[in-house]
Amino acid sequence: MVKIIVLIPLILGLSGCVGIVKDVVTAPIKVVSKTADVLTTSQSEADEKRGRKLRKKEENLGKLSRKRDKAQRKCDKGKQSACEDLRELEAEIEEEQNRPV
Repeated sequence: MVKIIVLIPLILGLSGCVGIVKDVVTAPIKVVSKTADVLTTSQSEADEKRGRKLRKKEENLGKLSRKRDKAQRKCDKGKQSACEDLRELEAEIEEEQNRPV
């Protein structure tokens, strides 16, 4: 009976040690896992990033197209500087279209 009374506090004391040991053993695994999550890009994140780039490209093309149309109207009215702007804008549009996303 005395042995049981002595063993009970020891067992209860060891349960706290087991928890600490578990935390120490699993800590490196958690750190590596967290690092891997931070360093890798999921497919959905990559898709979102590509979508943003595509929208930005389309937005730039839209702006350039509107400027080109405006320059075209002025060029048609005989304004020489607008004709030069028109050629530059057409080159920019072609460059933007050929730029990889």
